Amino acid sequence: MKSIRDDHEVARDLATEAGQLLMRLRARHGFAEPDVLRTLGDRTSHEFLFSALGRLRPSDAVLSEEGADDPARLRSRRVWIIDPLDGTREFAEPGRTDWAVHVALWENGELAAGAVALPAQGSTLSTVDPPWLPEERPAGQRLRITVSRTRPPAFVQRMATRLGAELVPMGSAGAKICSVLLGMADIYVHAGGQYEWDSAAPVAVARAAGLHASRIDGTELCYNEADPLLPDILVCRPELSGMLLASIRDGADLDSAGPHAGG
Repeated sequence: MKSIRDDHEVARDLATEAGQLLMRLRARHGFAEPDVLRTLGDRTSHEFLFSALGRLRPSDAVLSEEGADDPARLRSRRVWIIDPLDGTREFAEPGRTDWAVHVALWENGELAAGAVALPAQGSTLSTVDPPWLPEERPAGQRLRITVSRTRPPAFVQRMATRLGAELVPMGSAGAKICSVLLGMADIYVHAGGQYEWDSAAPVAVARAAGLHASRIDGTELCYNEADPLLPDILVCRPELSGMLLASIRDGADLDSAGPHAGG
């Protein structure tokens, strides 16, 4: 591995390399046994990222979806929050590109760096060079809300009806937030339950690019908490945030769904 100068580059390079590993694993194993491929993908990417961070940042703690939660992270000043394979369902389906690798750094109470690799799309979005957001949405364009392709929350469907918005089904949470960053959607809203690793890296990149990111009641997204459950999230263009938070508040019989990974 080449010499890496700073935390932003660590996040970008490790997410990219883990994604390349997953692409090779996908090609080598094939899709005949999807459950086996999912398990291999989770484990292979986690082991690579955990080992690389241990070598490059030996004093830092790590919170990973696939690793045991070490309570020492709560006493650490710096914690890497990783999702080695976000969108395992899509990873194990031929032709799907909406899966990701997340690598983020939390430092002194804030997200300090992050990267989301989209390996099957051949790109990595990171805080090294955040995507450029157009200053304005095209006039008259219908709002687009990206939602889960398998379990879109009913409250989001009701919200779309009120706003006259189009729903854009997609796989992993990282891919959904990246779709807002890349202008393929305007809004990502979710309230079915998630964990910190589902959103830390994409939120770091989204904020660096100028997007709004919060809980659906407008409060701050907090990371490296004792309980990593982070039940809901809103990511959108900043000029839409006030209207969307009001719509969520006014609409608000949210689905009573329990926590699940992804979304």
